[in-house]
Amino acid sequence: MPASTTVPAVERAIEILEALDSSARGLTISQLSLKLGIPRSTAHILIATLERAGYVVRQPGQKTYQLGMRVYHLGREMLRNLDLPQVALEPMQWLSANARLTCHLAVIENGQAVYVQKVEGPGFIRFDTRIGKRTNLHCTAVGKVLLAFGSATQRKRFLDNTTFARYTRKTIVTAQDLKAELDRVKLRGYALDDEEEELEVRCIAVPVYSPTGDLLAALSATGTLGQLCDSALPRMVQLLQRAAARICNHTGARAAEDLPDTPEGIDDKDATD
Repeated sequence: MPASTTVPAVERAIEILEALDSSARGLTISQLSLKLGIPRSTAHILIATLERAGYVVRQPGQKTYQLGMRVYHLGREMLRNLDLPQVALEPMQWLSANARLTCHLAVIENGQAVYVQKVEGPGFIRFDTRIGKRTNLHCTAVGKVLLAFGSATQRKRFLDNTTFARYTRKTIVTAQDLKAELDRVKLRGYALDDEEEELEVRCIAVPVYSPTGDLLAALSATGTLGQLCDSALPRMVQLLQRAAARICNHTGARAAEDLPDTPEGIDDKDATD
């Protein structure tokens, strides 16, 4: 079969799944029709087919649809075949315990960041993220890291061809401003999402490299403005970089030394408060 041969109905079904994946609150058939530029009748037929197969579900008492558990299970099976999420789990558990924050590991795929591992922080604060969820590159700390430390070709393609959605008054919405931000990220070695995707939420991220120096992923810690105040950032960068180094070592052939219960230069009280 020629490489250019495609099935329009399958393409549109995939577009529907991707649109629902990028929507936090779900979408109606009318919204999907408008967003994807397809007839409402076509969207209705495709949604009905996907719903019968368990790939989308209608939210109770509403007209909106969201991804179903079949998609989640497919993603879980895919992630089982990847070494990185499992290798990163122990260092991320250490990071979360010391930072007392929720931690994420993300990779880049098709112009978005995808969370491949997550460790919930202690306490009652929870964030609307999950393993397998896609998120934006321009307004998240993991996204900025993946762009800044990834290939120059990929970064230029993203800057030249992306429309940047605004989520808060702090969201970067121009290619020129984002390029300047990515330059700063590369210079200082970490990225910050300062209420750019969600108000009252901050996220800080660092790159994770392979032993050969290739960018593997972005590692982040997420918290409230109070948890990630300016004075807390230097310590958080240190914790993130130590965990990232442990992940790097575990992806190589040589074994890494165990992380200390308390990072060097941080006393016991600081590590547990």
